[in-house]
Amino acid sequence: MNSKNTFFWFVLAAFLFAFIFFFERHLHPPAPGPALILSGLKPGEVTSVQISPAAAFEIRASRTNDSWRLTKPIIYPAQPAAIEILLAALQKLTFATSLSASELREHRTAEADYGFENPQFSILLEAGEQQWQLKVGNKTAPGNQVFLRVIGVEGAFVADADWLRFIPHSADEWRDTALVDAGGSIDWIVLTNAAKVIELRRDATNHLWRMVRPLSARADSERINAVLQQLQGARVSQFVTDDPKADLAAFGLQPADLDLWLGRGTNFVAGVHVGKILTNDSTQIFAQREGWNAVLATAKEPLSPWHGAVNDFRDPYLFELTRPVAEIEVRGSENYTLQQRGANGWAVVGEKYPADAESVQELVKLLAGMRIADFGEDVVTTPDLQSYGLATNVSRQIILRSRAGDTNAVITQLLFGATRTNEVFVRLADEDFVYGLALADYNRLPEAGWEFRDRRIWSFSETNVAQITLRQNGQTRQLVRNGPNEWSLAPGSQGIINPPAIEETAHRLGELVAAGWVGSNITQPENYGLSTNNLSITFELKNGEKHTVDFGTPAPDIHSALAAVTLDGERWAFVFPPVLYQFVLSYLTIPANVP
Repeated sequence: MNSKNTFFWFVLAAFLFAFIFFFERHLHPPAPGPALILSGLKPGEVTSVQISPAAAFEIRASRTNDSWRLTKPIIYPAQPAAIEILLAALQKLTFATSLSASELREHRTAEADYGFENPQFSILLEAGEQQWQLKVGNKTAPGNQVFLRVIGVEGAFVADADWLRFIPHSADEWRDTALVDAGGSIDWIVLTNAAKVIELRRDATNHLWRMVRPLSARADSERINAVLQQLQGARVSQFVTDDPKADLAAFGLQPADLDLWLGRGTNFVAGVHVGKILTNDSTQIFAQREGWNAVLATAKEPLSPWHGAVNDFRDPYLFELTRPVAEIEVRGSENYTLQQRGANGWAVVGEKYPADAESVQELVKLLAGMRIADFGEDVVTTPDLQSYGLATNVSRQIILRSRAGDTNAVITQLLFGATRTNEVFVRLADEDFVYGLALADYNRLPEAGWEFRDRRIWSFSETNVAQITLRQNGQTRQLVRNGPNEWSLAPGSQGIINPPAIEETAHRLGELVAAGWVGSNITQPENYGLSTNNLSITFELKNGEKHTVDFGTPAPDIHSALAAVTLDGERWAFVFPPVLYQFVLSYLTIPANVP
């Protein structure tokens, strides 16, 4: 073989290799997958589903604007999910075996034997101009497959029977079981019960509910949102009747015990009418959806809150805190003002000491959490205000502002008046209502500005302590610090001590914080149980400073006692922290039997 022939065969081999590679890689068709029975079916494009069960009413559902509705044998909203599940199953429906037209002709009793003469179901799907009609015949002998025929397609198929569970046997299986179909947020509610009409509106800015009928008042937003969510989750437990001529009075629906309408903006969204309790089940109640004839049975619980009285829907709190508080002005037997200084600091205006930020926040929390005990009168005139002690000389005013020093930045202004039995009358300056507040809640309010003094009494390290002097019942004991965890009794002092425990107690006392102030600039120490016989502890620091705390009346209910210190030249009484008090009793007292 010469070189020319060799070259020729080499080129030809290369060409054939390239052709085979290209054909196999790009032109060879992919292996066929399972054959679909309803070719071209796309569930999202189907606009009508018709199910004809054997010896039962035809079921038909139509889709308009992405919403499914039953049109036969009744007109009623449908469950989209149930329909979509069936369509998805039909789209994926494949056959295990096919029977040709000739095989069916040769089998003279095929129509009856395979169940096509009187099919279990006939299914008709429509999507624009396209149609798919499927006859569901008998199951095969094992029962796990079923014979199918597609109208317009020759032959028949044998397919898996599992998808048959998605076919409804009655219209009720496809009916929407939601009691109300609100879909999304609701911003107005009108309800009628016991001849009362109550209208509620939600503010578009702060999303809080307000009552506009029968009076203009703050509404209980938390409660309304909760019962509204509960209502939207309510489901129909039974479709009682669809007869448009049914005696609605027998079900307590004409007139209804409760009518409830829900809306959004200017649009009505959903409504429900509620009737009698079922005689055979006290947990169920008759109801009817607005715009539909069907009488339903549903759980009573989600509807019970809507039977409430007017005040049941009103805000139970004295006021709604809508903005952060930066200033609190109190006018009463003692006037004082608390102002925010910086991000977290507070001050008592006119005082040198800082305010305790935690105590201020506790006051804000206390005020915002005050619940109305009695809604009292809705509209009051000046003479009425005088009888409530709310005209000119109120007992106390509390003004919350969102900006310190800005009298125009009022969040709310609370006016407290006279006391009656266990209540004190109160009103908001921008409302016409008089409320009753539990006297116990009112008495929790601090009386004076000094109660907000920073609770930190002093701060020093135990490493800076040179000596501790204890005085109790006419006796004196001195403890000297010699080093870390090393303490001894000074000359002349007797007893047994626990140096590590004393070290820990000194460490804790060095960061003494009052549990709460009970008096400032006290001039009658005996009122706090303070006397020369009670325990007194003095810390002498290495730099010569001295810090003394004197103990007074025990407070056994909190396992502590009252105590006093001198701050800025004034005597202050406070509640000693309970845990630290137990350390003091154990390690820094003088037993009565020690000289």
